[in-house]
Amino acid sequence: MNRLYPTSIFLLAIMLFVSCQQTSTYQDEKKIKRYDRPEASILKGVYIPDGAEYFYTSGMVAPVKAENAEAGTYQRYGDTREQSLGILNRIKETLEEGGFAMEDVVFLRVYLAPDKDGKIDWDAWFDAYGEYFNNDENPNKVARSTIAVHSLANPELLIEIEAVAAK
Repeated sequence: MNRLYPTSIFLLAIMLFVSCQQTSTYQDEKKIKRYDRPEASILKGVYIPDGAEYFYTSGMVAPVKAENAEAGTYQRYGDTREQSLGILNRIKETLEEGGFAMEDVVFLRVYLAPDKDGKIDWDAWFDAYGEYFNNDENPNKVARSTIAVHSLANPELLIEIEAVAAK
């Protein structure tokens, strides 16, 4: 009987170790996985496991910056960078209403329209993105599509953004 006791303890320890490893693997499978592209500010993709909670925003546009500005001027909503920052702030506020944060954003769909000179200010959008993602405050990157369009519903608007968050 004495010889069986150490063997039983050993087998019990192995079973406990294996069950802990399976739990750890199971928990890892339940985590959101971001597939990085180190050289880029956006991800290659994101894996969202079953059971995750999602939050989708509608396409959001910039808030009015200057109510009394002349219609048809960019003073009313700002330039591409100002509009981008205003939208990202709106997305942040909307996510918070739903119990989510910018760190939970996994995907953005961005529509950029040309200004009156027919130019799209890609750099302004990329700079604004960097103030909310892939930085010291929020190191998370997102999967993203950035699409150039002929125009948005309101010609004073230069950008519209949709967000998807998951946790």
